[in-house]
Amino acid sequence: MTNTGKTPRLRYDEGCLGAHALNFIGDRWALLVVRELMFQPKRFQMIRAGMPGITASVLTQRLGQLVEFGIVAHDEVLGIYALTDLGRALHPMLRELCRWALLLPDHDPTRHISISALMISISATVDAARAAGSGLTAGIVSGVEQFRVTFDASGAPQVVAMREAAGDFVLRGSGNDLAFAIYGPGPLAMAGAGRVGLSGDRDAAQRFCGLFSLKAQTRSKSESPEVSVQAPGLSST
Repeated sequence: MTNTGKTPRLRYDEGCLGAHALNFIGDRWALLVVRELMFQPKRFQMIRAGMPGITASVLTQRLGQLVEFGIVAHDEVLGIYALTDLGRALHPMLRELCRWALLLPDHDPTRHISISALMISISATVDAARAAGSGLTAGIVSGVEQFRVTFDASGAPQVVAMREAAGDFVLRGSGNDLAFAIYGPGPLAMAGAGRVGLSGDRDAAQRFCGLFSLKAQTRSKSESPEVSVQAPGLSST
């Protein structure tokens, strides 16, 4: 796979680290391309299927840029794109963007949600304190993509792409239907009528879905650095 790691043209001519990062990933769709590749390599059409609003020409441009910058690698023989270590390091940024989005108005979960988007969002919407002791293992299937979801000691979801999903239960459906089941206000049985397939332990599946919420999450002090703001000209002493 290729990985040239070239320096991009300057979009923002600043010494700010945030601006420097945006010089690499600030173009429209770039972060969403990374999102679609976060859990497994994909071919061009599979990437595009996760972003129905992108044109083939724009996706070609973004993939070319991300390959050039060393964020994505391209196996030209197999026609497969995959994230490099540099690209995978963007997962915490995508998770934090999801957390921040919970603070914003007018989110419409009925719009398209890819399964990769859902798998990233669960790390931002989990009740980690409850998940840490749950001992649950979930299988998630959406089309040809399959995942296993477990929880580490801190309660953070650990998502792994699988050839065949397995766990205490397996949920099957589109990204939107699975999101409705996981985040829906009612029991899983209400979401499952003709929308989400369920095999395995229904009670375990209900407990799993109960660990996630689209309400803004409470952050610990270690996760939320303190920022002191004061009016110009005023002393804190």
